[in-house]
Amino acid sequence: MRSAEFDRKAVLHSAMDAFIAKGYSKTSMQDLKQATGLHPGSIYCAFTNKRGLLIAALEQYQSERGEAFQALFDHQPTVMAGIAAYLDQMVTECEQENIKDCLLQKALSELAQQDEEIECMISTMLRTWENLFTIQFEQALRSGEIATSRTAEQLARFLVMGIYGIRAFSHTRPAPGVLRELSAELLKNIQTN
Repeated sequence: MRSAEFDRKAVLHSAMDAFIAKGYSKTSMQDLKQATGLHPGSIYCAFTNKRGLLIAALEQYQSERGEAFQALFDHQPTVMAGIAAYLDQMVTECEQENIKDCLLQKALSELAQQDEEIECMISTMLRTWENLFTIQFEQALRSGEIATSRTAEQLARFLVMGIYGIRAFSHTRPAPGVLRELSAELLKNIQTN
């Protein structure tokens, strides 16, 4: 059987958008056909099934987010400037009229306790993301950029909890500026406690 020829990255991005917009369960093969431009047979050939396409999309998403995370911190003078830039970027995404959810959070909230393998995979990806923050906080603590009795792991968990909260809260459509206030409060708490 001949393998389908297509731009894999573009297809995965289109699939991500479809899964974020409708969720995994409500995204039909017809939706994926329309989003990706691939016929269902090509999707099955390349990814085995819809679940395989989701797994490939999640892996691509994590890879790209990891690269973007590192690039963001590489272009900042300090760790805390990197954290501030990350929060600013996240709030900007959350303030858009069509809020684009995090694919990992969206898939985990939908598939938890339904697909153990995918749940485990996403949980591992989210822990990896948290560990990236832990590494940054370890550097900030070593350099004396922040002084706190909390460990790097505690700071990372607190920050991740705040990010989850702000992303979820953004769906309530708070008044303009509220998400930025919450983000600033989160950053201040990390720096001062």
